[in-house]
Amino acid sequence: MGKISDALEKSIREQNKKEDASLKIGNRPQADMAPDFETIKPRNDAGGFSDDPVSMEKAPPPFEKLDRQLITGELHPNLITYYSPHTVEAEQFRIIKTNIMFPEKGDPPKTIMVTSAVPGEGKSFVAGNLAISLAQNIDNHVLLIDCDMRLPTIHKLFGFKDSISGLSSYLTGDASLPSLFVKTVIDKLTVLPGGKPPHNPSELLSSERMAHLLDELKTRYNDRYVVIDTPPPQLTAEANAIAKRVDGIILVIKYGSTSRLYIKELVEMFGKDKILGIVFNQFDTKASVGHGYTYGQYGAYGGYYGNTKKD
Repeated sequence: MGKISDALEKSIREQNKKEDASLKIGNRPQADMAPDFETIKPRNDAGGFSDDPVSMEKAPPPFEKLDRQLITGELHPNLITYYSPHTVEAEQFRIIKTNIMFPEKGDPPKTIMVTSAVPGEGKSFVAGNLAISLAQNIDNHVLLIDCDMRLPTIHKLFGFKDSISGLSSYLTGDASLPSLFVKTVIDKLTVLPGGKPPHNPSELLSSERMAHLLDELKTRYNDRYVVIDTPPPQLTAEANAIAKRVDGIILVIKYGSTSRLYIKELVEMFGKDKILGIVFNQFDTKASVGHGYTYGQYGAYGGYYGNTKKD
């Protein structure tokens, strides 16, 4: 642990030296642009924050201690793992969760990117339900991040207003990270919304500030699961930048609409070792003799295929 701590301290020092050059996205003062993980303060009994910054040697505060706001909006009916946890549809997400938590080899992936081949295939639906399913375990704390800043959707699933601030405000230096975390009505689930769509989402999500955020989440909160809703790689460059920083990737494919060739190209682009599995959404139950499960506007939900099988 000593070597890890030393490496983290060195990384933070080097990051601070580079902030003027690599993190100057807006005209904010340098103090506002500094990585907020260094100044996060634990809450006191009055519900505020203490004056002592968290040092690298101390254990970081859990997500629930970072939540600055609790929003109790009505959750979208498509969050089936919340509304209908005992259904066959919700069971499919428990299968995905089990494959993530107990891989056949190696450590469980803690930062998980969820993306799709093209828009409209249900990636946000999968990301939201997967995050809830993970949080329903006794010991799991989960952070759900909406990185689809062009068309943010996660806030709609959890009943937040369209005007809610989020990741875009942090990346432009207009808000500190703790002030953007939202505590949901679901125990142990925190959301970082996408926020107001910026004019330069690709640059922000590919920035050093974003890379540092993902690295910090992986390093300082390695006992938490981070689920990241990411735009399709076909239309944007953001997915590639984020993919390099996460432990694993789940591809969401609309059943029968995406060619096998393109799916194969996506797997090769991200790397087979990074692909945790492929989720087939909107499975056609009428055309299949196999199993498929209908739910809401998403049609049917077909299954999950991990990367431990043959190619």
